[in-house]
Parts: sequence; C-alpha cells; structure tokens
Amino acid sequence: MERVSLTRTVPADPETVTDLITDVEPFMLAAGFDEVTLDGDNLGITNRVGLFEIELDLEIVETDAVLRYEQRQGIFESMMTEYTVEAVDGGTEVTATTEYSALDLPVLGEMIDSTVISRQRKKELNKQFDWLVEQVS
Repeated sequence: MERVSLTRTVPADPETVTDLITDVEPFMLAAGFDEVTLDGDNLGITNRVGLFEIELDLEIVETDAVLRYEQRQGIFESMMTEYTVEAVDGGTEVTATTEYSALDLPVLGEMIDSTVISRQRKKELNKQFDWLVEQVS
C-alpha cells in the first residue's frame, strides 16, 4: 500500500474549515480535477493526466474524519482519501491522507509508477489547501 499525506495550517476555526471541506463539489474541483459529480454519497471524478483520462467512481464513507472517500471503480486495486482537522494556534491543521495499492490497468501500470502518482496527488492536495486558505482570507 502506497501513502501520500500532507498537512497545512489554515488560518480559520475548525468549523469554517470543516464546512469548506464538506462542500464536496467545489472542494474537489479545487484539486484541479476536470469534472466532479456528486449524487448523494456517490462521487465521480474525471481527470486528465498527461495523455491519460482517469475516471474514478468513489463513495463518501462516514467516519471520524471530516471527509473520507473510497474507490468503488477506477484505476487502482484500492484507494482511500481522508481529511482530518484539528484546532491549533493560528487556526486549523488540516491533514489529507491518500492510501492506494497498485494500478489495476496493465498498460497504465507500466507507464505510471507510484512516483508519478505520488507527485500528482501532492499537487492536487496542495491545490485544495491553497483553495481553503483563499476562501478564509
């Protein structure tokens, strides 16, 4: 299982940050995804990465995390992302963690290794963090 985790302090109270994260469509679009659809707990994401278009069918799952979603169908054998918040001096510490295992597509698996996936995911999470900071500034 591979793991990407980032943390940033957002200069706002936890309730405000939680409200922004749980407004799922704009929060997911902030990551730079090309298309985001939300229907109840069903979340669809389309993203073009280089020459490839990646589609993920995700499910929002209730946990102690502010937001957690897991892949139902997509390019990974398994994938989960969760966001947690914690009050700290100067605002709210937001941690985003994505865990995934192996690509489930033979051709893509040879062309996109875990380094590429990790780099792309860090870009997406950083864009979401930037968006959170912009929303509260």
